[in-house]
Amino acid sequence: MFVVFKTYFMLKPRILLVVILSLLLGSCSSQTNYDKHWVDLFNGKDLDDWKIKIAGYPLGENFGNTFRVEDNLLKVSYEAYEDSLKGRYGHIFHKDKFSAYLLVAEYRFYDEQTADGAGWAFMNNGLMLHSQSPESMGIDQDYPISIECQLLGSEGDIQQPNGNMCSPGTHVEMDGELITQHCVNADSKPTDGRKWTRVEALVLGDSIIKHIIDKDTVLTYEKPVIGGGNVANFDPEVKEDGMLLKEGYIALQSESHPTAFRKVKLFNLEPYMDNPEELKKALDYLRNREDQL
Repeated sequence: MFVVFKTYFMLKPRILLVVILSLLLGSCSSQTNYDKHWVDLFNGKDLDDWKIKIAGYPLGENFGNTFRVEDNLLKVSYEAYEDSLKGRYGHIFHKDKFSAYLLVAEYRFYDEQTADGAGWAFMNNGLMLHSQSPESMGIDQDYPISIECQLLGSEGDIQQPNGNMCSPGTHVEMDGELITQHCVNADSKPTDGRKWTRVEALVLGDSIIKHIIDKDTVLTYEKPVIGGGNVANFDPEVKEDGMLLKEGYIALQSESHPTAFRKVKLFNLEPYMDNPEELKKALDYLRNREDQL
C-alpha cells in the first residue's frame, strides 16, 4: 500500500501539469478561434475593398479624390471642393455585406470644415449600418437607406454628445416604442474632435444594436426597419417601408469636415447567432478584450 500511495503522489504533480497545460492550450485554441473572426475592413494600404458613391456622380467616381489613403490613414478630404460642398454628400462602402458583428472605428477630425458646410455637420461623420448597396442608390441620392452611428467631435463652444443615432429612410424601436424622429442623442459626454476616439457598434441582425464609446454603452435600440424620410432622390423600389433590416453594407461618410480613420474593423458574430450559449461566450470575449486605446 505504501508503494501505491508513493506512486500516486509522484504522479499527481505530472497529472496537475497536464491539466494546467490542457487548460492553457484550450484557452489559446479558443482565442485563436475567435481571432479568425476579426476582419480588417480598412487594410491601411488602399481602398481596393471599398466602393465610393458621391451625390451627383456615378458609382465609383471619387470626385476630387475625396476618399484617399495617406500615411496609412483612410482620409476624407475636400481640397478640390473650393470651400463649397454644394450638397455633394458622399459615402464609401465596404464591398461585403454583414448581418451580426461588432464594428470598431478609430477616428479624428482635422483641418477646417468646408465654408458652406451645415452647422450640424461640424465634426460629424458616421458609421452607416445595415445600409442599402451603393449600386442601388440613385445618382443624386444624398444618403443611403441605413442606420447611422454618428461619429462626432467637440471643440470650443460646440459641445455635442458622441455616438448618436440617425435614421435616413429608417425607424428603430427603443423600449418597445417606435422611434420616428430622425436623430436620438446618446447618453455620452463630448469628445475632443482633434484626438483619436474609438467608437464601436454592436449589431445583432434585426434585433439589438448598441453604440459603445470606450467600453461604455451609450445608446441601445432594436428592430431597425425601413420607413420615414430624411433621404432624398432614392429609388422607390428599393425603399420597402416596413421591411426589417437584418443585414446590409457598412459605409463611412463625407459630410463636409475632413476626417481621418486609422482603424475600421469588425468581429463577425454571424457564426454564433444560432447558438445562444456560444454567442454569449463570444460577447464575453469581446467585452473582456484589452485592445482598447
